[in-house]
Amino acid sequence: MRLFVGLGNPGAKYAGNRHNIGFMAVDRIAADHGFTPWRAKFQGQMAEGRLGREKVVLLKPETYMNRSGDCVAAAVQFFKLEAGDVVVFHDELDLAPGKCRVKQGGGHAGHNGLRSIHAHLGADYGRVRLGIGHPGHKDRVSGYVLSDFAKADRDWLDDLMRGISDGAVPLAEGDAAGFSNAVGLRVAPPRSSGGAAKAEAPAKPARAEEPQQDTRTPLEKLVDRFR
Repeated sequence: MRLFVGLGNPGAKYAGNRHNIGFMAVDRIAADHGFTPWRAKFQGQMAEGRLGREKVVLLKPETYMNRSGDCVAAAVQFFKLEAGDVVVFHDELDLAPGKCRVKQGGGHAGHNGLRSIHAHLGADYGRVRLGIGHPGHKDRVSGYVLSDFAKADRDWLDDLMRGISDGAVPLAEGDAAGFSNAVGLRVAPPRSSGGAAKAEAPAKPARAEEPQQDTRTPLEKLVDRFR
């Protein structure tokens, strides 16, 4: 059994925020793979289903980001899971927008949601790092992550969500490479092997019209001359 956790903040005010990309990821998995409706559980929202051979629980903590670990720890205890059974989807400032990396264990890099989970589970859980880019200065980080994605982000964000959904089965089955390949096919699809389209042949120039023979009589020519 796997526990997939999406990190974010609850409520419509935060729904479109960059910080909520983890919520968006598990929402997409639930919608595309026929999971149960979301219901309140463990101070969050939970949905259940199957991905390939694995039973999977999706979880969105509603404790706000800096207390995400309270919700996750309650679910881990209830289902008798280990930290290694948990995969956390979260925003990543240190990756360019649209990039995605899978990681097992490691530090929290100052992310408040991961910091809270670390406090409850330790560092051995998995995480899917979803790139949102960096605003350029640490003083701008809070406002940046708590702002909505721009309209210009919609295309790559949709491709990323599709890729995450495509790769959900291999991820649940422990195939991180398969998951990464599925995401890559969406966010950076291969070019056609046929190469560039053949250039169209230039159009043939139109044939010049042949001059018409002058059939006027000498008198008609003289009259036309003085018109």
